Amino acid sequence: LQFVESGGGLVQPGGSLRLSCGAPGFNLDYYAVGWFRQAAGKEREVVACLSSGGDRTNYPDSVKGRFTISRDSAKNIIYLQMNSLKPEDTAIYYCGAPVDMCPLNTVPDIERYYWGQGTQVTVSS
Repeated sequence: LQFVESGGGLVQPGGSLRLSCGAPGFNLDYYAVGWFRQAAGKEREVVACLSSGGDRTNYPDSVKGRFTISRDSAKNIIYLQMNSLKPEDTAIYYCGAPVDMCPLNTVPDIERYYWGQGTQVTVSS
């Protein structure tokens, strides 16, 4: 399983971005998928999890109310809608799976997940 992320870029504080995550050749409906981020000099952290059925989501307090994870089954894409962005949201954002247990408030074991190459998000004026 190999993810392909896109949609990153430079945005001003308070702005929005939508990230996309695909997995050519794999049906993402069968996977619980998460969005993670890693800022320079920091550990990777989860920012959103979506169950394989699409009916459960989890977010850490740092992004709750601002980020939304969703699935488009027809396009086989997982989205991360990010609103009210802050400079501290600057990081490389990755898709990761499986997240049957969403690793909130803990450093994820990198070896445990499948990853993509990541997409850079920079929030700056």
